[in-house]
Parts: sequence; structure tokens; C-alpha cells
Amino acid sequence: MTHNRYLKILVLLITGTFFVPRLGAQHHTFHNTDLSDSIRVDLLLDMLTLEEKINLLSTNLGVPRLGIRNAWHSEGLHGMALGGPAHWGGKEDSPTSTFPQAYGLGSTWDTALVKKVAEIEAQEIRYYTQRTPEPKGGLVMRAPNADLARDPRWGRTEESFGEDAYLASRMTVSFIKGLQGDHPRYWKSASLMKHFMANSNEDGRDSTSSDFDERLFREYYSYPFYKGITEGGSRAFMASYNAWNGIPMTIHPILNSITRREWGNNGIICTDGGALRLLITAHKAFPTLWEGAAAVVKATVGQFLDDYLLAVNQAITYGVLTEGDIDKAIRGNLYVALKLGLLDSPMDYAAQPYTGIGVSQMEEPWEKQEVKDFVRLVTAKSAILLKNKPAGGERTPLLPLNSAKIRSIAVIGPRADEVIFDWYSGTPAYTVTILEGIRNAVGPDVEVFYEPSNSMDKAFIAASKADVAVVCIGNHPYGTNARWFYSPVPSDGREAVDRKALTLEQEDLAKVILKANPRTVLALVSSFPFAINWSQEHIPAIVHITNNSQELGNGLADVLFGKVNPAGRTTQTWVRDIADLPPMMDYNIRNGRTYMYFKGEPLYPFGYGLSYTSFAYGSLKMPESFTDTVQIEVMIRNTGPLDGEEVVQLYVAYPSSALERPVRQLAGFERVLVPAGETRKIILSLKASDLAYWDVEKQRFAVEKGKVRVLVGSSSADIRSEGILEIM
Repeated sequence: MTHNRYLKILVLLITGTFFVPRLGAQHHTFHNTDLSDSIRVDLLLDMLTLEEKINLLSTNLGVPRLGIRNAWHSEGLHGMALGGPAHWGGKEDSPTSTFPQAYGLGSTWDTALVKKVAEIEAQEIRYYTQRTPEPKGGLVMRAPNADLARDPRWGRTEESFGEDAYLASRMTVSFIKGLQGDHPRYWKSASLMKHFMANSNEDGRDSTSSDFDERLFREYYSYPFYKGITEGGSRAFMASYNAWNGIPMTIHPILNSITRREWGNNGIICTDGGALRLLITAHKAFPTLWEGAAAVVKATVGQFLDDYLLAVNQAITYGVLTEGDIDKAIRGNLYVALKLGLLDSPMDYAAQPYTGIGVSQMEEPWEKQEVKDFVRLVTAKSAILLKNKPAGGERTPLLPLNSAKIRSIAVIGPRADEVIFDWYSGTPAYTVTILEGIRNAVGPDVEVFYEPSNSMDKAFIAASKADVAVVCIGNHPYGTNARWFYSPVPSDGREAVDRKALTLEQEDLAKVILKANPRTVLALVSSFPFAINWSQEHIPAIVHITNNSQELGNGLADVLFGKVNPAGRTTQTWVRDIADLPPMMDYNIRNGRTYMYFKGEPLYPFGYGLSYTSFAYGSLKMPESFTDTVQIEVMIRNTGPLDGEEVVQLYVAYPSSALERPVRQLAGFERVLVPAGETRKIILSLKASDLAYWDVEKQRFAVEKGKVRVLVGSSSADIRSEGILEIM
């Protein structure tokens, strides 16, 4: 025991604040909730044997001897997943609410909505981990993914909130708060962000280095993690496989020097799966596993997703790893256990705010109608209307469809009658395909033709007979039915496989259907952007929606038939050609990557999305200068025939900067409902700190004084009002 700990315990004895055990139960000093979190963790550490400490280097937070129950990890990018893709290992009997992929959640541009998604997920986490007699899953949730989708070829684009650090940080913070809850003492679940950091290439991810300067580290790649810790309250993250500037992230000094000491992550840092072995076999960083294990622990990584026991014990035997090193690494694990209520006494545990879920509160959360309705709403709100023009000589845009005027509809394509789950999906209690959703929307009086392909001209014939055709194409996430490191189609991607093409082979089917029926809608069901240049030029209406939602069909149908007016927005720059992108391994985004530095003409710009109505923007009202925070006021009028939501986006540019700054940079946004014919006052708060750059010499964020252009509009390329502000 250290000298400081002796002093703490002496103070407790003198002041009489040591926990007094109740009769008939096992009690320990660390149970005392009147003590500070730090002291409780100190007391528990002092009680652990070396063997118990080594065991805590796994993903388990439990110590059976002391009555601390086991608590593992679960996946949770868009709903709780009980390990592995949907339908693995008999999980059909363990359903959970399954939302659109994280990429789709990002396209809602709605932080309150995303927070509620995570709240529902946390409810189901508690239900499964506490229900008897068969608890399942873990209270530490590997979510959200705070990585940035700097390149649409990245195989795990589906897991991200997009390419912009500010947008991703706002979504990350909201998701964390939803998972962990609002209680002042206890967390509902623990948010463990993935994957710190600059992990956006899958090919060679176990051995490659993501290379860029300190400013990009601070201002871009680490920014969502920084905000997730300092603002969201996450106290856990996973170190990525890759290196940064030549040093593998699993052992990088910044894990301790920046994320712990500077940002305040006093919780879990874990490896990615198998990262210890890859440190030796792929990165060639050490000759032996025990040397690698020692370096990982000394970097304050406290959990291995790997077979580590032999290597750690050897490192101790050979004198390169000490018990003190292990104490520093696992201390954060114990803090997370404390916040989850696992370090309370059995008597106090029952009185915690979340411990009745699955015990006294037995209703299955995913069976609640309000939850199902919410999944459907989120799905509809994630849809992006990419194009909407008149068809076949008509005067009005093709969408929304009027079911009262349709007598027949053709639903065509490989994505029409399936809901496909990705690698980190839960298993929903039910699914609604696009075909089923359209049938639900039109009712029994409308004839629905369905063909999955154009085999023997069947799709062409079906489309030619219908009043309107909906062709459903897109990628397959291959969560369960393709071997590892393999995607059958070059334009597909997934974990461990980057995309080799941006063109969509299935677009040929859309060409055939449009030839058969000019009133064709393209439903692009995809986890990332495609270069659908032909479709954008020729097809009258295009809607993008991501994979995976259990309410995919109903949500999309709500948009197609106007029950929900779409307001989703792109979270990446959709390029026209793969040649528009810099080399995949160029991590310097200033070389023409993302909307902030892209010099070409995109197919769809960042922040883009259409509506069934139209909006007019008034001029900006704001002071001439500010120091810390300024309120920017703009009036938005719905000038169209339908109620609708507009995503008002605030960008800034730096015309007088002497530094290399983005061409424009997102600094605020709000998704707001404006009824037809009405006007809403939108007030966007702009913080000078959100415009700060990293001063390398002074080693801190600094606000550059001078003039900034304020740009407000409907996308990064559709600015409606602007003005000049001076930062004093």
C-alpha cells in the first residue's frame, strides 16, 4: 500500500467515515458510497491479489471473491448486439431494437433523436444483463464509433457519423449521453468509443501507419474522441490497430499523456481484438508476446481483447512488468465498474436507479409499440432525398407518390425484399422489407408487382405494366455470409475490406427499369456513397437510405408516400469518380479530401438533401464582433405546400487567416420543423472555441483573432445568407 493510501485510510478512521457493515451481508470498505470515487477505487485495489489484478486485464470487470459481479462488453453501434452479427449463435431468442446503421443515424443531423436511440439501447442492455435466470451481454458498450469517414472507400464507413469532425463530435456526445444516462452518480451503461484513432483504412489496418501532423491530430482525427471524453463523459475507448506516425496505437504514449492526463479519461482503454498478437506478427514492434504485453500495459491499456495471460505472467516473471504497472492500467476498469454501480454493497445495489430493469420491470423493451414507432420514425428521418424532378412530361415532381392515384406499382431489385444486417447488428424481433412497407402503404386495392432481377425480362415487364416503379439497389454488408477479408463485389466494403470501386454494378438494372417506365424512383439502400452519375442525370427521383433497420420498409414507404417529408442530409462528399479522391493512404486531408478541402465538383456535396417543400432564408442578425460566444439569428420561411423540416447549417471561413485553414468548416446546425406558410426564428450559437486551431508552439488550442465569414444555408454548397464577424 502506498504512503498516500495509508494517509487516506487514517483520515477515514479518525473522522469515522469508514463503512459500517450491516449484519447478515458481506461488506467491504470500498462499498461506502460516502467516500470519493478515487478513494473507493484505492481501497479496492489494495484488496486485490496479483492474480485478480491480472484477471482484470480482460474485458470482465468482476471479482467473485469480493462479490463484484461479472460485467462484459457488448456491441451497440445502432442497437444492442449480443456479440457477432445478427442470427449468430442462436440469438434469434434474444431480440433487440435494431436501428439504421450509424451512417444513417448521422444523416438525420438530429442530436436529440440520436440520444434517444442510445437511451433505448441502454434500456435493453440493462434488461439483458440483469434478467434472470439467464443474463446476457455486457454493460460496457462498444459504441459509438467516433472515427471519421475521410474516404468513401473505407470499408467501415457504415459505422461512422461521416467525414466532418464537428458533426461527428455532436453525434458522439449525444450518443454517449444517451447510453450513460442523466443520473448524477450511476451510469445506465458505459460508452466505450471506437477506434482511437485515425482508423479509416481496412486493407493492411493491422500494420499500416496513418501519418499526419499534430494540428490534424488535434483539429480533426482525435476531435470527436476529445469531445466524447471532455463533454460527453465517456470514460472508455478502444485503441485502433493502426499506427500513428510509426507508433502502433496500442502502445502509443499519447494514450496516457493526452487521453488520460490531459483529457481526463480515468476509465478503460482496451485493445482491439487480437491486437497483442498483431503487435508482434504484423507491426513487428517486439520479438515476443511478453515484451509486447508489457508495453501494452505500461501504455495504461487495461483490457486485452486477446489471449494475454501467459504473456503477462511471463513479463512479470522476467521483471519487465510490475504490479504497479498493472495497478495503473486496471484502475480505470474499476472506476467504470464503480460508475455502473458494481462496487456497491448488495443492499445498496438493489436501490440503484437502473437495477430493476429486467428484474422487477419485466416488460420486453423491444415489444413496446412506442419503441417500434420510434425506430420507424428514425428510419424515415435518416432518408435523404437526392433528386426529385417531374417524370414523363409531368409538371410536378414525381415524389411524394399519391397512393390514391396509383392502381399498380412495381417493386424491383435485389434490395427490395430483404433487410440485411451488418457485422455489428443485433437480431430484431421482426423486419419490414421495402416490398412489405410499400404493400402496407398502398393497401389491398393497389396491385404490387415484384421482381428481384431482370431474369428473362421479368423486371422490365413488371415495370412496364405499373403506374410507377421503385427500383431498389445498393450494397450488401456481408455481416454473416461472406468469408473474412473478402467482399464478392469490388464496390462493397466491410470490416477488414476496403472498397475498390465507387460505381454500382446494379445501376444497369435501373437503366432497364427507366426504359420500361419513365415514372421510376431509385431507392439506393447503401452503407456509403456511390458514384451514381447516370442515375442522377436520368432518373427523376432518388432516395438514399442505409441498411439494417428493422423498419426499413415502413420508414422508406413513409417518405415515398409523403407521410414523412424527408430532411436527411449527406454526411460525406459524394464524388463523381474514384479518380477524384487522393490515394487511400494519404491521411493529410488538406490534399483535397472532405468538403473542407475538395476542389472538384461533387455529385452530392456535404450536408446535401432535398425536401418536398421549399424554404426561404432571411438575412443574418448578429453583432459585428464577439469574444467567446455569439448568437446568430436567421428567419426561415416554409414557402412550399407541405409541412417540412429544414436542416439549417452554419459554416465559417477564414479570409484573413495567415494559417492553413479549411475552405469552409461546419460550426453549427439545427434540424427544425417549419409548417407550410409559416416562419421560424432560428438562433445558432457560435463558440469561438469551436473555431480554434491547435497552436503547436504553445501546445494548446488558440482562437485566431480577426474576421471570419459566417455562412448559413441548406448545405455546404447551398449558402443562403452570409455576413462577417470579427473575433476580438
